[in-house]
Amino acid sequence: MKSKPITLHFQRYLLTGVLTAIPLWITWWVFDLFFQQLSNIGMPWARAMAKTAEGYFPLLAQWLNHPVFLSLLAVIATLIALYLLGWMATRVIGKRLLTLFDRVIQRIPIAQTIYGSAKKLITALQQKPESIRRVVLIEFPSPDMKTIGFVTRVMKDRQTGRELAAVYVPTTPNPTSGYMEIVPLDKLVSTDWSMDEAMSFIISGGAIAPEDIDYNGPGK
Repeated sequence: MKSKPITLHFQRYLLTGVLTAIPLWITWWVFDLFFQQLSNIGMPWARAMAKTAEGYFPLLAQWLNHPVFLSLLAVIATLIALYLLGWMATRVIGKRLLTLFDRVIQRIPIAQTIYGSAKKLITALQQKPESIRRVVLIEFPSPDMKTIGFVTRVMKDRQTGRELAAVYVPTTPNPTSGYMEIVPLDKLVSTDWSMDEAMSFIISGGAIAPEDIDYNGPGK
């Protein structure tokens, strides 16, 4: 008779533990992925600095060659490089170098396609689209369902002149992958959400969201 309550308690606490661990695991996964990417980028510089330190500071070099400290040094080196890149991009000489880099990339067929497309996407997300808000709802994947999308640009149908919107639909919990949809402008439902609010909604699986939303559009 007592085994059943014990089993129920075990299942309840186990389920509570799993539900508590899921957001922690997702947070750790995102940060670990981000850390690994930064570490991989800066690792050649970190190894070069550790190698240089061997001739002048042998004791320090022993610490730097440890995998943990080496990865941390690589991340710091990458962050400093990104900061310097951002600083240079706002200066005249930096803009000229970026223009020269763009010209070089344009001469490489495959690289030009990838780099050009990514750059245009970032530029489109930074600019406010005309006649429509950035964050919208679209009917996807069926007319009875709606999902969050980001308008990247507005264009027209060549035959009818109907206004169309290119909408990027990110996936949960990884918004870097998703779908590209072309939707008539009159089929979009505008929202008053900011990009940050929309991203929080997507990454959290809808757990972080406002109390209400105009599902069918304002006044409908």
